[in-house]
Amino acid sequence: MTLASYLQSQFTAAQELEFLLRILAAGLCGGVIGLERSRRLKEAGIRTHVIVCLTAALMMIISKYGFADLTAPDGADFNGVRGADSARIAAQVVSGVSFLGAGAIFKSGNTIKGLTTAAGIWATSGIGLALGAGMYVLGIASTLIVIVFQTLMHRFTFGAESMTSHYLSFTMGADRAFRDVFNQYMEENRIQVTDSDLTYSVDGLVTCNMILKTPHTISIYDVDQFLHERCALRKISYSNFA
Repeated sequence: MTLASYLQSQFTAAQELEFLLRILAAGLCGGVIGLERSRRLKEAGIRTHVIVCLTAALMMIISKYGFADLTAPDGADFNGVRGADSARIAAQVVSGVSFLGAGAIFKSGNTIKGLTTAAGIWATSGIGLALGAGMYVLGIASTLIVIVFQTLMHRFTFGAESMTSHYLSFTMGADRAFRDVFNQYMEENRIQVTDSDLTYSVDGLVTCNMILKTPHTISIYDVDQFLHERCALRKISYSNFA
């Protein structure tokens, strides 16, 4: 059998359909993980996770079977291909996706966000590799574990993860006595300030921009109510990082 004829008969229609099924399964599992992330308004949502997972599956299929033409039907290597490593493509997925995950991480003051999303992207690529290798049970089970773990950790928080980060900006009349009152309120309610800056205007107003970490027992609306009651508030805005 010549090399050309061997390449033409390398995969049967059933094998091609099996490869397609693996890619579709990877896309579905990635979409499930992305759905959980998108519901929490994360930057990397369904589309990102679907693309990462099914592409990882494709790369794994190529890594496992794309080099089948390097050997003859009897198992002998063709000339010039001895020593080829078919696992190198899958290995590059692991390191390559790490750079993609790094793009989801950002730092604001002393607060770092996106680590969970980055880890989720990395896990999604691993699931794609597993499904691309034909390990359906392992890949689907891993998908369920990731989803269950993410959901439980958001519902039952522990330690530092029990704190929610907020961006808060408010403008008020200059009042030196309010600073002590505000600091006392923050201390009593275990609210942490991770970053802040003050801007003074010529009309005697001061604008405070800060990033707060509040326990789940205290909402940003409680802080809003406190500010309205205790200072000459002119303007306020806030948003969540969680």
